[in-house]
Amino acid sequence: MKRTFESSEPVLFMKPDTALLKDGKPFFLPDFSEDVQYETELVVRVSRLGKNIAERFAHRYYDQLTVGIDFTARDLQKKQKELGLPWEIAKGFDQSAAVGSFIPIESVTALQDLNFRLDINGETVQAGNSREMIYSVDRIIAFISRFFTLKIGDLIFTGTPAGVGPVKINDHLQGYVEDRKLLDFRVK
Repeated sequence: MKRTFESSEPVLFMKPDTALLKDGKPFFLPDFSEDVQYETELVVRVSRLGKNIAERFAHRYYDQLTVGIDFTARDLQKKQKELGLPWEIAKGFDQSAAVGSFIPIESVTALQDLNFRLDINGETVQAGNSREMIYSVDRIIAFISRFFTLKIGDLIFTGTPAGVGPVKINDHLQGYVEDRKLLDFRVK
């Protein structure tokens, strides 16, 4: 997997609860962007309250996973970055965090060796394996919990493989973990 970004620590950004898109509801392209792109990611659900979690105990703090899409308004992101401004409006807008159906962690053989992918209109456009992630889920949990108290139900998107790209009206997005389709919705 080609790395387009490297950092000695995970890069964090937050999405408000209004960003959540679930239950197969359609994603409506916002009128403030001409370039909304998908980023397919594994998503874990926090199952217990935690702060300053040691990496070796992090596996105790999540119990479910799914595949999700981190939608990004690339044109807004570029503009904000060029101005040296925060770019939450490019990442945290309404419905910008699509999540599929969750499955128990115990139902997968190895969290750090999972294939996941996104198909658009029946063609695979992005695929990865969790072993290729820059940071393990446990390291991400430990890092985040240094700054933010993790609460039950919080969702953590873990990073995207190469191959992000734009979406357009009438696209049909389907996300998979291994061969399990967990995400299925359309762009309007």
